[in-house]
Amino acid sequence: FIKMILYVSSDDPFDKPPCRGCSSYLVEPYIKCAECGPSPFLLCLQCFTRGYEYKKHQSDHKYEIMTSDFPVLEPGWTAQEEMALLEAVMDCGFGNWSDVAYQMRTKTKEECEGHYMKNFINNPLFSSTLLNLRQMEDHLSRTADTAIPFKPTDDPPRPSFDSQVSRDMAGYMPARADFMEEFDNYAEWDLKDIDFVDDDSDILHALKVAVVDIYHSRLKERQRRKKIIRDHGLINLRKFQILERRYPKEVQDLYDAMRRFARVVGPIEHDKFIESHTLEFELRREIRRLQEYRREGIQSFCGAKVYERVKRMREDERRKRNMLCDILQYIHDSRACQQWLHKQAAILFVQSYAPPLNLTGLPGTEKLNEREKELCQVVRLVPGAYLEYKQALLNECRRQGGLRLAQARSLIKIDVNKTRKIYDFLIKEGYINKA
Repeated sequence: FIKMILYVSSDDPFDKPPCRGCSSYLVEPYIKCAECGPSPFLLCLQCFTRGYEYKKHQSDHKYEIMTSDFPVLEPGWTAQEEMALLEAVMDCGFGNWSDVAYQMRTKTKEECEGHYMKNFINNPLFSSTLLNLRQMEDHLSRTADTAIPFKPTDDPPRPSFDSQVSRDMAGYMPARADFMEEFDNYAEWDLKDIDFVDDDSDILHALKVAVVDIYHSRLKERQRRKKIIRDHGLINLRKFQILERRYPKEVQDLYDAMRRFARVVGPIEHDKFIESHTLEFELRREIRRLQEYRREGIQSFCGAKVYERVKRMREDERRKRNMLCDILQYIHDSRACQQWLHKQAAILFVQSYAPPLNLTGLPGTEKLNEREKELCQVVRLVPGAYLEYKQALLNECRRQGGLRLAQARSLIKIDVNKTRKIYDFLIKEGYINKA
């Protein structure tokens, strides 16, 4: 009656249902009944050893041991640590091994780097490029099932009236699910004076019917445009732009050029079209990279790694030489040197002694408290933009349970120093917490 199977599961007990016996949070390893269902019947080891029974569950049922404490790719690395390593690299960035090791806490910096390079970079089955291509293929296969990234039931943002976000949304009113001004907003004016009477001539009656038919066609066009906006998720412009930024530059240009054709096909077909071109660009880039390696006589991934490092060093040296040539022309010309020094001094003076921003009359100022007003004045940020950035950071912090400075900088595309000041201010005031 015993069936023992090892499963990979999350190490966070708050991600699992509580024990059915004592209602405590489950900690690996724990027991899952293999016969009770469809909802999982989970027990901690203490309740399992006591032979806990409840309704249909009996102590002699088959069971499964839920744990992730077993090696997957090599001894010394459990499945739980493999998942933690991938999540840490995704959060901290490739190459930032000190922060990766700090986030894992069970491995050193050298162990994290060596294991990742051996099993996910230099291993052809898990190379970064192939992994990216596999993720793209998975996304294409999921697109057929999940349809579009936006659904009609998504709650769009509710900006204040006459704000920049409201203008970007073309006056959309979320409470009414309608626009303040419709497409072809004065189409009804052509009907306001039409009245069908019995003594109309046949020609006049036909003209009036033709005007009504034209009005119906204009209404159909209005509804067609609304359907395109709803299906493709064009209401939330900022969210739509964030999704666009995940593509490389050449795919973004293609996205802008092909947006006008989104009305011809549905959202699924349009997303498939863009994703297929993304895959094509990735393949072309990989082919060019491999061709470059072949021209240079490189035959292994280790050799390619050395070549890339030497190539970066060579480009840095070339950049330094070009910079030195630019400086030498100022040194030989005393007048040009003086002008350049005055220009640099003026730039430093403006950066160091920029006066505080005057918030009088700016929209959104009334929504700020005194400390927020002081921040906007010092950082020289208009209140409307600050409120948008604050809401974006709050939503991301609420979604992930914490927020790091690197994540804040990826969300807010402004000067990094301003982003740090906003992030530190929100941390200090208790609006968000660090991850």
